[in-house]
Amino acid sequence: MPSQNRPEILYNLFSSVSSLRGVGPRIGEKIEKLTGPFIIDLIWHFPSGILDRTYSPEIKDIEIGRVVTLTVNINSHRPSPKNKKRIPYKVFCSDKTGDISLVFFQSRKDYLQKILPVGEIRVVSGNVEVFDKQLQMTHPDIITTTSHIDEVKKIHPVYPLTDGISQNVLRRIINDSLQLTPEIPEWLDPALVNKKKWPSWNNAIRKTHSPINVKDLDPLNKARERLAYDELLARQISIQLVRGRNIKRKGLSIKANGNLRKKLTDQLSFELTNSQKRAIKEIVSDMASKKRMLRLLQGDVGSGKTIVALMSILDAIEFGKQAALMAPTEVLAHQHYSTIEPFLKKINITCAVLTGKDKGKSRKKILENIANGSTSLIIGTHALFQQEIVFCDLGIAVVDEQQRFGVHQRLLLANKGIAVDVLLMTATPIPRTLMLAFYGDLEESTLTEKPKGHNPVDTRLISLNRMEDVYKAIGRKLSIKAKIFWVCPLIEESKKLDISAATERHRKLKSIFGSNVGLIHGQMSQDEKLDIMSRFSISNTGNNNNSNALDLLVSTTVIEVGVDIPEASIMVIEHAERFGLSQLHQLRGRIGRDGQRSTCLLLYSNNLGETARSRLMILRKTNDGFLIAEEDLKIRGSGDLLGTQQSGFPEFKVANIEEHKHLLSIARDEAKLLIGKDPTLVSSRGNALKTLLYLFQCDDSIRLIQAG
Repeated sequence: MPSQNRPEILYNLFSSVSSLRGVGPRIGEKIEKLTGPFIIDLIWHFPSGILDRTYSPEIKDIEIGRVVTLTVNINSHRPSPKNKKRIPYKVFCSDKTGDISLVFFQSRKDYLQKILPVGEIRVVSGNVEVFDKQLQMTHPDIITTTSHIDEVKKIHPVYPLTDGISQNVLRRIINDSLQLTPEIPEWLDPALVNKKKWPSWNNAIRKTHSPINVKDLDPLNKARERLAYDELLARQISIQLVRGRNIKRKGLSIKANGNLRKKLTDQLSFELTNSQKRAIKEIVSDMASKKRMLRLLQGDVGSGKTIVALMSILDAIEFGKQAALMAPTEVLAHQHYSTIEPFLKKINITCAVLTGKDKGKSRKKILENIANGSTSLIIGTHALFQQEIVFCDLGIAVVDEQQRFGVHQRLLLANKGIAVDVLLMTATPIPRTLMLAFYGDLEESTLTEKPKGHNPVDTRLISLNRMEDVYKAIGRKLSIKAKIFWVCPLIEESKKLDISAATERHRKLKSIFGSNVGLIHGQMSQDEKLDIMSRFSISNTGNNNNSNALDLLVSTTVIEVGVDIPEASIMVIEHAERFGLSQLHQLRGRIGRDGQRSTCLLLYSNNLGETARSRLMILRKTNDGFLIAEEDLKIRGSGDLLGTQQSGFPEFKVANIEEHKHLLSIARDEAKLLIGKDPTLVSSRGNALKTLLYLFQCDDSIRLIQAG
């Protein structure tokens, strides 16, 4: 929601894009999809290229292949013959040195006669080609009168587009938006501005939208660099404001003697790694302190985050509090429950699972037990933060795969109790630069080891041309009772196409291997998904010949997060080049989870380029998720790596974390200093900084970042 306390100076910038001249409902909807709902979103939509229209020769001197701007006489029109629309409409033009034709396909005669009247002079701009030994310009980009020639004969910015919006239309709309930018008081330290040779905010905006050469498009250009620093500073100030508030708020000081942790440890068939022990010590110490805990637990796939979180949960329960564990999917919530509940049962701790599908009397009973405190640990999905869920005394909220939840959802769960400790978990390792950008210097615990007996996955690259060989290899593995995942290709912006590809592959594999081939995708009901996963998890060891069991599971990426099938040892990923490296690593982490040798086959397109192939080679060479995340950041950027469009992470509008990482520590130190001196931003510079926060819509994130 837009802030009601926004300074009056910014009102115009936060008006709807539909309030601009010539932007009706149809165009407005497309603009909003491309940039966002406000005029400020258009201003943050920067050019990605330039188009030079300054070349303005006479007709006889035209260089073919260049964009030209011509001043021509309109001599005559030759409309397309009736019923022969494939023959173009031609407008014959000239200057004192030669002739040229303007060519139009399927254009209206009355419109062309209006904008190109015979006997008049017009300015036209576009690409010139030779056809049948004659010069012609097909569908000129610009047609205007000579009074506007100076607006045409210049270098034009080229913007990223969406369907139904042309460059000329978007350029005009953005230019109108720029006229609304007010003179804003400077919020940066003058010494830093002088040292970096940065322009003012207003000048930086105008220069960024008026590039005169390719260098002006560089993220390290002075204008863009200044705006990137503004955004990083706004984000860091938001983080510092929240950190300051969090430190002031008293925590629960959960101090347990570790009896329950010891009872759980005695049940384990394996020894905790040193990094698990260190993480438990850090989290338990944080929970016992006087301040409210807000900590990130991150570790690679298979590093044992769940057991660390469970140890923390047991301290809260021993202290007399309840605990909540929130998972992004019902499949993962039930999986957590089936893993954790047997351990807790042995030490007389009640545990329940609550998801959206729980209805009627069973749901009512679960809610009663949560409210009266008889259930100590509640595992669930987003259902946990619904208004009807009332905890007796919530002490800790653990959010698994936390980047899958919006910040609103994390906030709602944390607000289910008083001063609730929050532990965020992620199996997508976050590079240091992203940690700083999204979390500031948030406390974190990192699992750097994997349990003993963990074998790295053998990853191989295979061309899709060799599909018959892949089928034969899969057949051999199925004959020895292997469990196999087959992940179907990711198709941009189309869940329906994803499902279609998976359904088609399932049909093919079932025709080869029989009825033990299953299918799972995101459009299935939760009951269907749970049933499929249950059948796939039926063990093949010993003499178990359950006819209901599935041994080969065809899937979309719904299996990416947390799915645990210990016997799964083979994974095939079609069109692996369409996935990000971190996503491929997460998928690969679904196999080899019980220490057995496992193999991941990355099937790639026949026309795979060298760059794409070298990306996939990174996965072949390493099983280190942190190294892979760093490489993924370089290749794809922060938004794709963390999935910011789907998660609650706000996207960067200007800053490019990889290009601007040299500014991050400067912004962090400046934010600490500013909030240390002026914690409520009441000084004259503080008020200017509030304007900065509003410009980057960080006024909302001040409240939201508290959720993680």
